[in-house]
Amino acid sequence: MAKNFSKKIAKKKPADGPVDLPLRPGAKRVYESPSRQRQADETRKRIADAARRLLEEIGYAGMTIPAVAKAAGVAVPTVYAIFGSKKGIVAELLDAARFGEGYQSLLAEAKSVTDPMVLIEFPPRFSRRIYEAEIPVENLLRGAGMVAPELASVEEERNCQRYDSQVMVIDALDRAKLLRPGLSRDAARAVLWTLTSREIFRMLVRERGWTGEQYETWLRSALRRELVDA
Repeated sequence: MAKNFSKKIAKKKPADGPVDLPLRPGAKRVYESPSRQRQADETRKRIADAARRLLEEIGYAGMTIPAVAKAAGVAVPTVYAIFGSKKGIVAELLDAARFGEGYQSLLAEAKSVTDPMVLIEFPPRFSRRIYEAEIPVENLLRGAGMVAPELASVEEERNCQRYDSQVMVIDALDRAKLLRPGLSRDAARAVLWTLTSREIFRMLVRERGWTGEQYETWLRSALRRELVDA
């Protein structure tokens, strides 16, 4: 099942990039000015902030597109144009929590690593940071024990992306011939993806009361034990 994840969200792109066609006589090129982009970013943030306030004040059911538009002081079509749907707003709120400055700093650190045995230390750090950061927003979305369908859909997409992004760790271990004997590359990807799942974090941290540090320490040991010939 996991090997098909990327196909669910992949978008086709031209093989050699977009073609720059010549303009017809008298036509003018349209350029995006920095001020226009800044205004678009500010509008996007204003809508997301309004949605977050509605979640806190009246809950998920009350966070309708018209209510978000009114709270943000924009037209309903503007919300649809930027986010597409309620699911798009949910994704924005979760991603804002998950992929902030701390995540970006950790990502930059990981990109500078070339040693496979150092690289394998990063999935536990990423998992803890992301899953801890999303807890406040998830609590708002889940409400009184109910999971919003948009939340489940966003989580499925992020699981696809996690499976794709983790391949660099497995490839590094495979090239260095460090994978445990008898463990294929595909099986190793499945093990890494499973052990870093959101479900395991929830069970250990949110249900069994582990600290984030305990979870990260366990995950680090589990990955070494299951993946590496050491």
